Amino acid sequence: MLAFVTSLRHPHNSADYGRVEQLLQETLGSVTAQTSDDYVVYVVGNRAPAFTLPDRTFFVPVDFAPPVDVAGPQFELGPFVRDKGTKIGIGLAAAREHRPDHVMIFDADDYVHHDIAALSSSDPDANGWLVEEGYIYSRARQAYQVQKRFFGVCGTSHVVAWRAYDVPQDLPLTATQDEVAEAYGERLGALLGAHRNKRIWLSKHGNKLDPMPFRGAVYQVDTGENHSGKGLRGVARPLGRELTSTYGVPRLRSRVAAAGAAWAPSELVYSARKRSADRRARAGKAAASA
Repeated sequence: MLAFVTSLRHPHNSADYGRVEQLLQETLGSVTAQTSDDYVVYVVGNRAPAFTLPDRTFFVPVDFAPPVDVAGPQFELGPFVRDKGTKIGIGLAAAREHRPDHVMIFDADDYVHHDIAALSSSDPDANGWLVEEGYIYSRARQAYQVQKRFFGVCGTSHVVAWRAYDVPQDLPLTATQDEVAEAYGERLGALLGAHRNKRIWLSKHGNKLDPMPFRGAVYQVDTGENHSGKGLRGVARPLGRELTSTYGVPRLRSRVAAAGAAWAPSELVYSARKRSADRRARAGKAAASA
């Protein structure tokens, strides 16, 4: 069995929490469209989603404080890693009851290939798999590019053997952030809250991952809620059938309109996105100082 685990940002640290929930709903539609039913999904956050969760999906509430006082989705990395890592740690503790073979930690606004659960079931004793090549997709442009070394830019990129996380058997779902951080130790930053060096850490600890035999995930940017603030620049391909059918990426505009945005001069697209982000940042600062 494969356990998918994700976390939601604190409502205080979002530009629009309604949008956060909309993105989650679309992502869960992708995650739960697996060709194999041998999976469960755990979502950890401060507020239960306002929509009905799909089958095999469980919400785990936490009462963690906002990682930073400043409103908005972009802030320093350290508090972000602690917030995400401790929530994922609680999600793993909740998944213990299912005794999964593998875990895929995913970001709550990305999309995944529909054969990932089947891949896990095909070799339950495997160390796991790494998404070496995937897609980066712009919601604003309805366009995508192929992304090499995908695991270096997106957290939705590792399917890892359950044993590698060494989930504490006595960690309660009501644990504080300090208790979760202490229970996982080094693994909090290396495996749960960040992904940049995850492949290397796992390999050094006897869990070398194999390349995934397909492009395993789609990294979604230009949502207004990305912590990285990353966008898609340059010429891209308009959203097509593969991303909608295999990964569940929703089509938000007509093919003609998507093609126009995909081939639009990148600087115009980037400038419009930056102006929008600047307006949200100014509004957040004004609200914080009020």
